[in-house]
Amino acid sequence: MRAPIGDFTDARPAPDVLDLLADPVAAAVRAWTGPVPAERLLYVDTDPAIADTAVFVEHHGPDLLDASANCVVVAGKRGETTTLAACVVKSATRVDVNGVVRRHLGARKASFAPADTATGETGMEYGGITPVGLPAAWPLLVDAAVVDTPWVLVGSGRRRGKLILPGKALAQLPGAIVLEGLGVPVG
Repeated sequence: MRAPIGDFTDARPAPDVLDLLADPVAAAVRAWTGPVPAERLLYVDTDPAIADTAVFVEHHGPDLLDASANCVVVAGKRGETTTLAACVVKSATRVDVNGVVRRHLGARKASFAPADTATGETGMEYGGITPVGLPAAWPLLVDAAVVDTPWVLVGSGRRRGKLILPGKALAQLPGAIVLEGLGVPVG
């Protein structure tokens, strides 16, 4: 089937390609419940060499910049306690780590988690981390603009492949908290 966004001609329902997803993502798709059915989560095969947003959008078209979202892992610290969380914002924005994230986590300091922490804790590949299949105990902070996007392109848990799903499906993920202003314009 053709994907609802982008130039992808071979989109397949994620439940049909579990072997192509990172293990925690496949487990989340298997256990999927809620108003958006799992069959509306679509997988598209992509070249892992162009997984990074800027290169991906350059290759697949600038219209995807507004329909893509990045998922980043952050670490909030207060005293000796560190809280890991994930943030999902549109690709054309950046996460307001020192404002919205820090305040929401009740942290004195917040920063992007080191790559080895992000990959080790999620079981996903760097450059492919996705909100689908994150540790259930983590807060999942999602910018309201992403939820309002009809179809969103996110990682698949691996550098190869992407998921396309309705933006509103992100609000039904475990630990999801929809926040205004989480993503701020770049520059």
